[in-house]
Amino acid sequence: MNPDRPRASSASEYRRIVVCADDFGMNAAVDAGILRLADLGRLSATSLLVDGPAAQRDLPTLLDTRLQIGLHLNLTESFGQPGLCLPLKSLIQAAYLRRLSLDQVRDSIGRQLDRFQALTGRRPDYVDGHQHVHQLPGVRDLLLAALGGDDAVKPWIRDTGRPRLAGLPWRLRLKARVIAGLGAAGLRRRARAVGFSQNSGFLGVYDFKGGIPAYEAWMSCWLSRARDGDVLMCHPAWGVDPQDALTSQRQAEYAVLAGASMARWLADHHLTIAGADPRKESS
Repeated sequence: MNPDRPRASSASEYRRIVVCADDFGMNAAVDAGILRLADLGRLSATSLLVDGPAAQRDLPTLLDTRLQIGLHLNLTESFGQPGLCLPLKSLIQAAYLRRLSLDQVRDSIGRQLDRFQALTGRRPDYVDGHQHVHQLPGVRDLLLAALGGDDAVKPWIRDTGRPRLAGLPWRLRLKARVIAGLGAAGLRRRARAVGFSQNSGFLGVYDFKGGIPAYEAWMSCWLSRARDGDVLMCHPAWGVDPQDALTSQRQAEYAVLAGASMARWLADHHLTIAGADPRKESS
């Protein structure tokens, strides 16, 4: 599945969007939510934290799904893994002040790609970043280099730029623009120059607040603005993890993604989830 597809030629045609669940492997509740949504045909892909404590246990079930599996490059979340790991603010500052150790970044990228291969038996279908670190200066060039030369089969790379913002409140528009402004344009230029494809637009940025009512409102808005080849990022979970600060909102995301309203919005806006099995419906 390449998200960078031609546009639908008429309003009556269904446009394909990539619904991507981040953080597979973070904990059992996250993995359960993603696997349930995969069974319902509500996801296209999931991004794997290779060092996550639940990753190895739940991978056999994930590999039996039809989801694309990407590397969720992690430089900020500590799971006791070796190598570079900084708080997000510190990582951003170091990247923009050119104070990152490029050797440490290179080693971390290489180790995570090697572990992805060891866990899944294949290269990632795509690559993105936990907290969008894949687009930062000092990270993006080393990442593209590690993913292969001219002869390699290239994964697609998440582009956080070109967010669909119409209809959203100012605070969400601002957050989406800040994320994009941290390196999306630079990554896009470099990725395209060496033959990597990317998604057309980006959806799913919000403040992780408000429970089901807020997420329903944002989802309805995102889907009304979605275009062919867009990526919609989500962070669902099924069940509670007391160590996860986002556990309640993750459950709200799961409820909306699995619910009847999601099916209705997709139909109303002539959208289909790329890679989803249309024979499976939510109850």
